[in-house]
Amino acid sequence: MPRSVNAVASKARRKKILKQTKGNFLARRNVWTVAKNTYEKGLTYAYRDRKNKKRTFRALWIQRINAAARMHGMSYSQFMGKVNKANVGLNRKVLADLAMNNPQAFEAIISSIK
Repeated sequence: MPRSVNAVASKARRKKILKQTKGNFLARRNVWTVAKNTYEKGLTYAYRDRKNKKRTFRALWIQRINAAARMHGMSYSQFMGKVNKANVGLNRKVLADLAMNNPQAFEAIISSIK
């Protein structure tokens, strides 16, 4: 009995990955082994950077809150301590947005926790 290989499925699997590597440089887009390695490495970077994105945004929010709090004579740690003690139900993302886009509301928060 002749050996049977499912060439249709193999070709479809390769084609799917080669489609994902479209736009890469030189052999990384069209040589199967190189493209497969590039694709897998890209998935690793994507997973890692989804975690890093959260980290970098939190750092950005802290910097924005710190800058706004210092304009009102308070450090970031003092401000966050008083926010937590006063049970203000706003997270860093919202506080940073208020500090940037609505300074009057941020000032109202500062006056309410002093």
